[in-house]
Amino acid sequence: MTVTPDHPLLDGRTANSSIIRAYRGDRPETTPVWFMRQAGRSLPEYRKLREGNEMLEACLTPDLASEITLQPVRRHHVDAAIFFSDIVIPAKLAGVEVEIVPGRGPVFANPIRTAADVAKLHPIDPAAFAPIREAIAQTVAQLGTTPLIGFAGAPFTLASYLVEGGPSKDQQRARTLMYSDPQTWATLLNWCADIAGEFLIAQVEAGASAVQLFDSWVGSLSEQQYVRRVAPHSKRVFSHLRGYDVPKVHFGVGSGEVLRAMHDIGADVMGVDWRIPLDEADRRLGGGVALQGNIDPALLGAPWHVLEAHVRDVLNRGRVAPAHVVNLGHGVGPDTDPDVLTKIVELVHQEG
Repeated sequence: MTVTPDHPLLDGRTANSSIIRAYRGDRPETTPVWFMRQAGRSLPEYRKLREGNEMLEACLTPDLASEITLQPVRRHHVDAAIFFSDIVIPAKLAGVEVEIVPGRGPVFANPIRTAADVAKLHPIDPAAFAPIREAIAQTVAQLGTTPLIGFAGAPFTLASYLVEGGPSKDQQRARTLMYSDPQTWATLLNWCADIAGEFLIAQVEAGASAVQLFDSWVGSLSEQQYVRRVAPHSKRVFSHLRGYDVPKVHFGVGSGEVLRAMHDIGADVMGVDWRIPLDEADRRLGGGVALQGNIDPALLGAPWHVLEAHVRDVLNRGRVAPAHVVNLGHGVGPDTDPDVLTKIVELVHQEG
């Protein structure tokens, strides 16, 4: 399949939206804003909808995934929707046994530790993404001129979950495998890159107007480790989108030391976490790169005058870049007051 003429980027719906213009480096009149994890646990309408529905099954039920994706757009009037799914969905669709354990996260029944384990992994059948395509088609039909952002987990983060068997504070087993058996490591990351790349293709072909690659655990790597052992595989993810003219955002947590290297894999926009200010990120990137971020999620629970001053500071620092999309430096926490997010959107839009 390919992108058809009725794709939102081609038929006039989203190409001139503020966020797509910003992602392409053209600063719009009003700074666009959306939030990572804007769909989900912070919304009472989400919690009501999810009653009795297991997380990964909700992701693979088109009606549910579409409705959850749309909820924050209706409530907050953000400038983009982010598709409701999970980075482990491609692994599940490729036959890997995984579940989301409440309070913990993704847990894999059979962690990948050896070359024999990697050899058992199967290539993904693009037909397996049918529920994803259907959910996105339903969503973009209702979004109108609001773009939908597709996403995938970067190979290092996905491989870390597979090797550790679940979330880890330091990804020590994964980093040990990276050095002790580099061939197995490379084979595993290539597999992760290919299923992530196919996941992105399915989302773009179904109507996503931009994509974001998340590398949640990249902060555990040195620059040398990233460049030598990880970057080629992240580049491989984006190579799947060759010929698809969609903006590509790359975001990592704790990524300050590898920001330049992460951009060099082929990203158009760099997401920045809360640890470094946007003007410093611009300096490290050498200028000329559109930025996304980077409100500190911890301040979402602070008094409004404190948060407001912080948001204004983020906006001011973001002016050094060719374009800036306001977001958090990570995701919305489950205890966040939704009204605070709505106020941030209003403030950003008022500031122009």
